[in-house]
Amino acid sequence: MKIPEKARKTLFIIAGTITLILGTLGRFVPLLPTTPFYLLTAWLYLRGSERMYNAVMRNKYFGRIVRDFTVHKSISMKTKVVTLIIMWASMAFSAIWAVPKIASEGILPWVIRLVLLGIGVGVTIHILSYKTRKKETEEEMIKPIEEVREETGCE
Repeated sequence: MKIPEKARKTLFIIAGTITLILGTLGRFVPLLPTTPFYLLTAWLYLRGSERMYNAVMRNKYFGRIVRDFTVHKSISMKTKVVTLIIMWASMAFSAIWAVPKIASEGILPWVIRLVLLGIGVGVTIHILSYKTRKKETEEEMIKPIEEVREETGCE
């Protein structure tokens, strides 16, 4: 069954709005990711509404993070530092205070801590593997939507 174009675009817009809300909540709720939800929002809006996609890409609060990652395949130094500090602080909190509450006996607490350490190291390597974005000019702020659609295979 083929979904009509208007219904498909509406579903993408609704899903994009939900991920936008979740990303915004992530700014205030510890361990709820922000950037992945904003990236998903851009992807969904790209397929649902050119106007909403452009609004995300030009947003003064998170547009640069989305642009750096989606258009330039980079992360700014400030974003890298803030992300890693928050992630490692959350991991340390979890390892020191939360793990003993969950599993207080035997080897299990140390296994959980090792898993947290492995995740932290993996995410750190992944984040640092992206090139560091320099200051962008006004012309670089946003690629034409046709270029983005062509690169992503979106009609």
